[in-house]
Amino acid sequence: MGVEEELLLVDPDDGTPRPLGDDVVSSAGGSDPGPSGVEHELKREQVELGTEPQQGLSEVGAELRRLRGRLAGAAERHGLRLAALATSPAPVAPTATRDARYERLDREYGMTARELLCNGCHVHVAVESLDEAVGVIDRVRPWLATLTALSTNSPYWQGSDTGYASYRQRVWSRWPSAGPSELFGDAAGYRAAVDRMLSCGAAIDEQMAYLDVRASQQWPTVELRVLDVCLDVEHAVLLAGLGRALVATAARDWHDGVPPRQVRIEVLRGAAWRAARTGLAADLVEPFSASLVPAREQVDRLLTHVGPALATYGDVEAVRDRLDHLLGHGTGADVQRAAFVRCGSVAGVVADAVRRTLA
Repeated sequence: MGVEEELLLVDPDDGTPRPLGDDVVSSAGGSDPGPSGVEHELKREQVELGTEPQQGLSEVGAELRRLRGRLAGAAERHGLRLAALATSPAPVAPTATRDARYERLDREYGMTARELLCNGCHVHVAVESLDEAVGVIDRVRPWLATLTALSTNSPYWQGSDTGYASYRQRVWSRWPSAGPSELFGDAAGYRAAVDRMLSCGAAIDEQMAYLDVRASQQWPTVELRVLDVCLDVEHAVLLAGLGRALVATAARDWHDGVPPRQVRIEVLRGAAWRAARTGLAADLVEPFSASLVPAREQVDRLLTHVGPALATYGDVEAVRDRLDHLLGHGTGADVQRAAFVRCGSVAGVVADAVRRTLA
């Protein structure tokens, strides 16, 4: 498994994102070839990191700390700070990175592309083939909103509290190629669906198949894309562990011929919306009955579902300890709102996030 994180570059005084992504990436060693390294992102106020593939959760955590530290050091050389925030609490007019593809996105998709500035966490889990990847994609759909709820870290947008725990999820869903998918059935069905996105203009290329979960173009992995970037590294490690266990459970069911559960796409959209709206603070959608249940009950259902896979990897204790910490201390959205109560300003929220990013 491996983890990609997108992060903000912010002014140390007022918390405003600053458009120096290319300079910071260059100072951090440039865009590295291969799966591990740092690189620029869609907006100049962002940077991205990617870990080496790892077997153990502690190794994932060590890689994330190393790469966050590398980027933070480069940011400081340019008078900036690094913040693991999924949206900017401070008002910002984001600027596109100078890249032909990104500039085309601006032209084709207008304000959807121009005002977008949000940071996700993507968990990659190795698979043996595209057929297995599609078998996994079809079977993890019902559980993705629960992962979103656990990761929520974007309550603020343009200086205001949005009323959402993950406003990033709502902003990202504006892309016509983003969100939950129907069942694909097999590799041919998956390829046909991506081709239809291209032919109807929902995507300009395969890289823009912004599905909640997809087969990676670059690596032999399934890529879970529904997570906010996490303030706390250990929360990212928790979600990597749960993500791997979820993929392994789905792969086992695919190999065993267990069919995917039939959950309608409007239920998946409703589940995603509710997870973004309240995170773990209220009810979540139980997708198989399309009913509302307490958030912690739905988290327990996920743990039961992936329990055998967690045991296989030796991750039961590691996941439980990190989950208990998250439930006890709150998600990033909870932490940001508590910081605002203490500080009384979004600049204070950003300053608190800068500290926690490297804690």
